[in-house]
Parts: sequence; structure tokens; C-alpha cells
Amino acid sequence: MNRQQLVEQIKAKRSFLCVGLDTDITKLPMHLQKQPGALFAFNKAIIDATKDYCVSYKINTAFYEALGLKGWEAMEQTVDYIPATHFTIADAKRGDIGNTSTQYAKAFFETLKFDAVTVAPYMGEDSIRPFMEYDNKFVIVLGLTSNKGARDFELQKMGDSFLYEKVISTVAMWGTPANLMFVVGATQTSELANIRNMIPDHFLLVPGVGAQGGSLQEVSTVGMNKDCGLLVNASRAIIYASAGEDFAEAAGNVAKDYQQEMSGYLRF
Repeated sequence: MNRQQLVEQIKAKRSFLCVGLDTDITKLPMHLQKQPGALFAFNKAIIDATKDYCVSYKINTAFYEALGLKGWEAMEQTVDYIPATHFTIADAKRGDIGNTSTQYAKAFFETLKFDAVTVAPYMGEDSIRPFMEYDNKFVIVLGLTSNKGARDFELQKMGDSFLYEKVISTVAMWGTPANLMFVVGATQTSELANIRNMIPDHFLLVPGVGAQGGSLQEVSTVGMNKDCGLLVNASRAIIYASAGEDFAEAAGNVAKDYQQEMSGYLRF
């Protein structure tokens, strides 16, 4: 999926919602937990219930990798099941020397066929470049995260600037808004306006709305650009909306609520 196709989906659905399939096998409804293929069965039901209200799905690969072969199989089944109209993100946070990144890129762009992958930028350009050599694929670089540890490095001053500002301004020169996005945590709204000024045209993947307490209204007010430029992720608030047999229906209702609120913030 290229940038224009993503923007068209946002316009058509009046939504910039990304549903996080951070599926924890221990949190599945009890009636599913002992079934063969429970992870994919859960994801399939969530996708069916939410696909009309979102434009993207983000899979946190750690929840699948922890299960070994069965987890990888469930992840592949899930990616294959997501409609082609939806932007798929591997939240893998990879980033290593060139040869290793080349293999990671093959894993997520060729074998699993995601549209995008999250990467950590702290080993420099040669750790990111292999991901950027694919047409119609996106690299989503960690910019400013919501976790407490962001203070350890990202929010440290380098002269007159924060380290995260140096990272974003430098990485932005390695690609274009057509193949590069940035992760900015929803709880970092005090810095979001600054980031939008730095990179006015790039899409931002914004986790932290919902269970982590980020404000959708604040994110939309300061982070939106002419093409929307936002993918706001909600994971636990949607996929664990109910622990009962109505889990999919409940997820769909929460996703619909997000979509309706988002519709009011869109500027086109």
C-alpha cells in the first residue's frame, strides 16, 4: 500500500484508527484458550468486527515470537487474513548492522508481506537503509516514545536540542514522506506540535491512546496535517473490551466509537 492509497482509505472511512493486535494468549476469552489455533481464531474475529472502522492493523511481533513456531504461524495467518485495503504494520522494532537488517527486511516485507515495520534508529543509517530499498513499503522509525525510559536518552539535551529532535531531523533526510513514518507516543503531546513542525508531511504512528491514557483529541489537534498524517493505535482498549463470548462485538463497538470521534477531527 502506498501513501496515496492510505490517504484514500482514511478519507473513505473517515478514520485514522490502527487496531493493535498485541494478542496475549493468556488474555483470550476462556472459551477460546483451549481450542487449537486460538490465537488466529481470536484475531480473525477481531478483524471481522473492526475492519469497517479502521484503516490499519499493527501486530506486535513479540506476542507471537514468544510462542515459537505456532506463534509465527498465527502471525502469518493473521497478516494474510487482513484485507488488502488495510495498512499492515509489523511492530518489531528491529535495527542492526546492514546484513542483519537486510534479512529482517526480507522477513517482514517478503515472507510475511507487511506494508511497514517499526525500527530503532540508534545504530545509524546503515541499520535502516535495507528496509528503505523496497517500493511501496514504509519504515516507521522510533521518534519519541511514551515509556518512562524515554527520559534516559530521547529527552536528553544535546546542546540546544533534545536527542529525539536530532534523530528525527537526521532520519527524515534519509527517506521521504512516501516511505518513512515516525513513532510518537500519545502521552508526549507537549512535544508533538514541535515534531509536526519539524516534519510537516510525514505520517506519525501514535500509540498510547486508550489504555495508556493518551488523548485522541489532543493528538488530533496538534498532530494532524493536510493528509491527516496520523495513524492512532489502540490495542488493549479494543481487543480486550470484553473477556466473554461477546469479545468481538465489544471490540467492534469500541472501534466504532473511535471512528466516530475521529471523523469529527478530520479536516477534509
